[in-house]
Amino acid sequence: MNARPRLKLASSFDELRFGPRGELRETFATSGRIHLDRWLPFLLVHRSGSPEQSIGRKIALNSPAYLIWSPEDDAEAESALGLLVERLSDEVGPVLLVELSDAPFEPQQEDSPKLPKFEVGVAASKQRPSQAALEAVTSALQDVEIELRQAEVRTDDLGAPLLEVDGAQRLSLTIPQIHRAPNGRIYPQLSHELVAALIDCILCAAAAFMGEASDARPRHFRSLGRSAFLTAALKADKKLDAIARSYDFLLSISPINTAEVRERFFGEGEQSTPEFRYRPLTVDPDLVKRDLYDIDLSILEDLLLEQLLCEKRREIDMQLTMLATRNSPAFRAASMLLYGAVTDELLATARTILEQVKPKRTANGSFDASEVAAAAVELVERYRSIDNRFEARVEVRDDVSGLLVSGDRVMISSDSKIAANRLDPLLSHEVSVHLLTYFNGATQGLTIFRTGLAHYEGIQEGLGVFAEWAVGGLTPARLRLLAGRVLAVDSMLHGADFLDVYRMLREEFGFTRNSAFDISARVFRSGGLAKDAIYLKGFLEIVDRVATGSSLDAFWLGKIAPEHVDAVEELLQRGLLHPPVFEPEFLSREDVRLRIAALGGGRALDRILELE
Repeated sequence: MNARPRLKLASSFDELRFGPRGELRETFATSGRIHLDRWLPFLLVHRSGSPEQSIGRKIALNSPAYLIWSPEDDAEAESALGLLVERLSDEVGPVLLVELSDAPFEPQQEDSPKLPKFEVGVAASKQRPSQAALEAVTSALQDVEIELRQAEVRTDDLGAPLLEVDGAQRLSLTIPQIHRAPNGRIYPQLSHELVAALIDCILCAAAAFMGEASDARPRHFRSLGRSAFLTAALKADKKLDAIARSYDFLLSISPINTAEVRERFFGEGEQSTPEFRYRPLTVDPDLVKRDLYDIDLSILEDLLLEQLLCEKRREIDMQLTMLATRNSPAFRAASMLLYGAVTDELLATARTILEQVKPKRTANGSFDASEVAAAAVELVERYRSIDNRFEARVEVRDDVSGLLVSGDRVMISSDSKIAANRLDPLLSHEVSVHLLTYFNGATQGLTIFRTGLAHYEGIQEGLGVFAEWAVGGLTPARLRLLAGRVLAVDSMLHGADFLDVYRMLREEFGFTRNSAFDISARVFRSGGLAKDAIYLKGFLEIVDRVATGSSLDAFWLGKIAPEHVDAVEELLQRGLLHPPVFEPEFLSREDVRLRIAALGGGRALDRILELE
């Protein structure tokens, strides 16, 4: 939060000082805490003598507005709540207190075939707004299923309030302790799922309350969630970003002598396995992992952000494992953890492409590295004219192969010769997708959207290839190349060596020796890299999305994976993310719009082949 309000405490509360939007975050007495994200017409209240085990406390802590305390602090909590309700009533009108209580813990025998009953008790005061909240929470709870267990709802009589306060309506929930094992320990994943589900139910109730109390029902219940990052979340995100930027993963696993090795391989008759050299690692993976898991993500008070950052931490862990096993047999298996294996369906699609798509020769000239760099700079400047935060660097280098983007840099091999008809597609891929999502992510509140959420690479490369196709530059040779990579990855994962894959591409599928070498070199980077299968896979997924009417908008605001679209939508609803600053230049072209509009039903591959 921007402002940290002060809370004055004598024998009781005399004053609460709110921020300009109603922000308030303070501790009081021995264990009490108040948190308000902004002016809201509801407040979760919870008292617990066993905070470590309490599920009600966990729910409250992850909500946008709460008051929590322990029994010895009842007097101070009651004083605080009275002032809170009075002020909230002045600002937003009727207030709903959501009272959270833990049901008694009834452990089963360790070997019992039965599980504790998943029954939530609900009750509410008699006013119409609180009754609307009761109906909404009851309906939402009936849709909750956790580990194949459906929630049951029990309607209770409304008992005495947790704290005596005038001027507020009440909704109470008694929550079963199904998150605890027979010995009392916490089931962490079940706990996480239970908290997330019940917060959604409570926000549904709050939205219904608002609609009945003031006709101001929010457009979506999740817009009532937190709209500001806690300092803990910003610090954790910054630490993860610093670790992710402490090494360049792509450069660390890519050879520095590809051109030299290619020349020697051809000169020696294509009979010996090439020996690639790599940059020395700039970090000790084991030491970095120690720092990685020193980051405490349990204190973020936002389950969605905690989930996203935990996923990213696991991905960084896998990258570090790959660096630690570089050029060893273990690298291949480690890369499968990050990128997965080739499915039978994808393998069959790749074979179909190679059987049906024939290479076509074009003689339209080529561009060298300096000309490619000049074109890249020109496109970067077009984006900078929209917003000067698009601060990309374009570098011509001897230690890279082809054209690639890493972070905010476009790196071009000094020996590049790019066909004229491939320049626009490649820049659309690298600059208008990879760089654009990097800089859009950099404008969001968390750097993880610039670094990339976990597993974002597949859809990123799919978007890149889609950009090539959209501008009319996905040539038969390029499509065959992507299919060849799939076959090469699959063969490598099944035990083939460099020469096996090279000869397969040459003899079975008719690739030129340069293309066969380049595909093989990419796939056998650092001991065997499974990444190259994701290009075709991601492309087909994007085509399916567009052809079935799904929007790509979420993918432009940063580097995200398909499984994060709902999370991004929630964060947009909560105001924690904003729409992208930059949109891909190619989408404004008339020919691109017509080509995209021509996508119809049927299989993705069939549609693409028909439109070529």
